[in-house]
Amino acid sequence: MKPSFSCLCFFFLLCLLQCGASGTRQQGDALNKFYFNNRAGRSSSSWPSSLLLVSNLESKVYDNGRLKEGDKVVRLPGQPADVHFDQYAGYVTVDKPNGRALFYYFAEAAENSGSKPLVLWLNGGPGCSSLGYGAMEELGPFRVMSDGKTLYRNPYAWNEVANVLFLESPAGVGFSYSNTTSDYAKSGDRRTAIDALIFLVNWFERFPEYKGRDFFITGESYAGHYVPQLAHAILHHKDRLINLKGIAIGNAVINEETDRKGLFDYFWTHALIADETIVSIHKFCNFSLDTQQQPPECDRAVDEASRVFDEVNIYNIYAPLCFSAGVTPTPKLPSIENFDPCTSNYVEAYLNNPAVQKALHANVTKLNYTWSGCSQVIPSWSDQPSTMLPIIHELLSNGIRVLKYRLNTRCQLKKTNKIQKQLACLVP
Repeated sequence: MKPSFSCLCFFFLLCLLQCGASGTRQQGDALNKFYFNNRAGRSSSSWPSSLLLVSNLESKVYDNGRLKEGDKVVRLPGQPADVHFDQYAGYVTVDKPNGRALFYYFAEAAENSGSKPLVLWLNGGPGCSSLGYGAMEELGPFRVMSDGKTLYRNPYAWNEVANVLFLESPAGVGFSYSNTTSDYAKSGDRRTAIDALIFLVNWFERFPEYKGRDFFITGESYAGHYVPQLAHAILHHKDRLINLKGIAIGNAVINEETDRKGLFDYFWTHALIADETIVSIHKFCNFSLDTQQQPPECDRAVDEASRVFDEVNIYNIYAPLCFSAGVTPTPKLPSIENFDPCTSNYVEAYLNNPAVQKALHANVTKLNYTWSGCSQVIPSWSDQPSTMLPIIHELLSNGIRVLKYRLNTRCQLKKTNKIQKQLACLVP
């Protein structure tokens, strides 16, 4: 049996929390077409530390008193019986003048939540939902059945070993919003990191029992930018009681030059593009940052290779494609191990259900668009450093543990394997 995303990620989390290692199935975002086709706003390196500092952070701490109990989720529609952990969901204001607020979903640990660490999960994109993908399709406590109405338990949920916080970030993603629509056009790496820091500072005021708790930031794909940048911002605001211990990034975007070349090499080594195409890419393309324009031979080869995006599920190349636009009248027998290519349809139907939104305290401003896995309102991305390597090196030099992993779907797993055996599925 091939490993599921949930099973692999479950043991990667255990490794981060217990092993101190240094260093997806479906990443669920629009990374490829956006990131590889949009070069605007990139700088040649990471920013100086000063750009991730929040001036007068104390003024961004708003009144969070008595808001925690109002965020408690009594029961989600279609939720299975015998759920013995608390759930919370709601909005945290990050910019009161502009009316910018970020939506979160929080699943406390199934047992002994008071002694378990706190883990933040971020999906990438940029511009895609940690609630819809991370929580509902990957590592959250529940999965959505094919009727779009019923939930079932995820046996590999991360809240079996940690308290897990999912954040829809930045504003304009999922249920997160701004009352100042011009904010969406200013979306970028720097704004995302600063708003996430302000979110955390306010969230800890709402949940003060987690102040000082061991804290880890995790994510996948374009969260290879989000995660180290947020960790970097925390590192430079040491006055806050955020006890950052480590980060983990899976299948992560961290260095543009090698990421771009590696994508096409991956296509070729998995027989998705012809020998002639990869030869042309290697011969004519230069992905270094000082290259302003590629020769026509490179452009033609890249265009040919990019057709893969339309032919296969790029996040699970051996999986079937979804040819259904909706949900089933009655739920199919669910399976964590067997990939259902239409899962995103079920999640979208579930999260657009008014009863679900009410239970989650979501969409309180009645947004003029439906919930979707990736943002419909963010028109562009204003800034993105070309590499995260300097930030990652700085984190390591300051004692922050780093786990960078990608999934090897060829490895065989059994649920009873020990952590050390799971590490055989990590590909350096």
